[in-house]
Amino acid sequence: MAANRNYLTNISVLYRNTQKFFDKVLSRYDIGSGQLLSLFFINEHEGITMQELAQSGEVDKGTVTKSIQRLIEQGYVQARTDENDRRIKRLYTTEKVAEVMKTLYECRKELRSKLATGVDFDTFESLLDGVTENSRVYNEPEETYPMIRIGGMQKMTLLDYPGKVAAVIFTSGCSFKCPYCHNRDLVFVPENYEFFKPEEIFSYLQKRKGILDGVAITGGEPLIQENLEEFISEIKKLGYPVKLDTNGYHPERLKALCESGMIDYVAMDIKNTPSKYASTVGTNSEVFRIDNIKESVAFLMASGIEYEFRTTVVRELHDEEDIADIARWIRGARHFYLQQYSDSDNVIQKGFHAYSADEMRKLCKIAQEFVPAAEIRGVKEG
Repeated sequence: MAANRNYLTNISVLYRNTQKFFDKVLSRYDIGSGQLLSLFFINEHEGITMQELAQSGEVDKGTVTKSIQRLIEQGYVQARTDENDRRIKRLYTTEKVAEVMKTLYECRKELRSKLATGVDFDTFESLLDGVTENSRVYNEPEETYPMIRIGGMQKMTLLDYPGKVAAVIFTSGCSFKCPYCHNRDLVFVPENYEFFKPEEIFSYLQKRKGILDGVAITGGEPLIQENLEEFISEIKKLGYPVKLDTNGYHPERLKALCESGMIDYVAMDIKNTPSKYASTVGTNSEVFRIDNIKESVAFLMASGIEYEFRTTVVRELHDEEDIADIARWIRGARHFYLQQYSDSDNVIQKGFHAYSADEMRKLCKIAQEFVPAAEIRGVKEG
């Protein structure tokens, strides 16, 4: 379980376990861990103002006010009017706090010792100081143009864009969490994931003009990317036709791109029959909108754009009846591909299996009753 944690989870766990430790100690004094840092700081900076206290912990004044009010009510802190400026209240500890602080300092030392077990804690504290300072300096996310997250690139393929030698660009992030997806890192983007800069992509495509004759944009789900249109526009300026891979869940964005002339070919996944769609894509059925998928299907079939539908067939998720229902739904489609599931180390959820080559051919014949152009793709014999 711990191996799947990221730094945000670890920070949260450390914070909450520290709170639990001090809550047990403080319970005898009827104080909560929320007052802990205030008490330490006032004890070491007698006469500090409320504003200075808020600034020291980088918390809002309202939170500090509630914390101090609690300490005043319990008789551990008193607020006195500044002798030179009656508008200012200064905070002091009372005689009652002496016993509490002795215990707190001892417990703070004990906790540090326990946290340092098997750890170079001096180095950890030094690194934490640096990380904390970075959090102040880089408090706002950087705005970069275009705001598109590119998680990977395949420099050349003959398989991803029908009839073309193409580069494939993988965008990060997806509106679905299909359990059999083999691009886990593009769906659950790790915090240390390194994105490609758009300029790197444009530079590569510029150098490969005359060798490549197409670009496929896939994911993840490209249509959730900010400034996708601007990104594609730069590719089009280089003279490349563009193929878009999509899950079809964002029909308005799909229509806008196609009608603007930005897209030359669309490959849309049909995940399953409508009744099984939500569970197949790992989404809560109460919020999932199958009408979005149906709208994208209808748009592509009525449009003049080149397109294909495709279904990755998984033994645990699809049966013959499902394939028939899908094909009946897209009856008359220009292209429909049944793709054999392929397991990998980067799949979201283990435990899924493929149909054999012979079984895939049988499923294809079922689909061909409604979509004569149906074919199988990526099938391994044996």
